[in-house]
Amino acid sequence: MSMAEESGYIPMGKRFRGFLPVVVDVETGGFNCATDALLEIAAVLLHMREDGDLEVGETYRFHVKPFEGANLDPASLEVNGIDPDHPLRLALDEAEALAKIFKPLRAAVKENECTRAILVGHNSFFDLSFLNAAVARAGLKRNPFHPFSSFDTATLGGVALGQTVLARALEAASIEWDSREAHSAAYDAQKTAELFCFIVNRFRTAFEGR
Repeated sequence: MSMAEESGYIPMGKRFRGFLPVVVDVETGGFNCATDALLEIAAVLLHMREDGDLEVGETYRFHVKPFEGANLDPASLEVNGIDPDHPLRLALDEAEALAKIFKPLRAAVKENECTRAILVGHNSFFDLSFLNAAVARAGLKRNPFHPFSSFDTATLGGVALGQTVLARALEAASIEWDSREAHSAAYDAQKTAELFCFIVNRFRTAFEGR
C-alpha cells in the first residue's frame, strides 16, 4: 500500500486505469484543425476527494496567436467573440501556450500516480484534434495527453442524462449555466468539468461494486 493510500487519499490512477482526466476546451478560427487557427485553450484539473468523489480543480487558460497562414473564419469569430488582433489579448505563440499548459499537467499526472493525461471535452474529438495539430506544428515532444483516446461528455451526457447539448445536460444535472459566458474556453471547460464530475460521481457506487 502506498503512502497516499495509507493517508486516505485515493490516487486518480486507481480510478481511470492509469489515466488522469483533464478537461480541455479550445476556441478556434474554424472547424478544420489543419488549416484554422487555435485562438484560445483552457485546461481544468480534477481532484479526487477522500470519499472518492471528483471535484473541479485549477484552471489554466491562454490566448493563442494564430499560426502563420492560419485561416480565420468570420462566422467562427462572430460566435466566440474573439478579435485576434485586439491589443489587450496578450496572446502567446502555440508552442509557448502549450508548454505553459503542459507543465502543471505533467506534474499532476505524476502526483496522481498516473501514466498520462486523457482529454475530457464536450465533443472531445474536436478539442483533441486541434490540440494534436498544434502540438505537431510546435514540434513538442512531451505531450502529456493520450494521442487518440478521450472522454466525451456529449456521449456521457446522452447516456446519463438523456442530453447531448452542453447547456441542456447541465440543466438536467442542475448545474448553473450562463449563456452570456459561453464560448469562453475557460468557462466552457469549467462547466464541462462540473458535468464530468457529476456523471462520474453518480456512477461511483456502480464502479466500486464491480
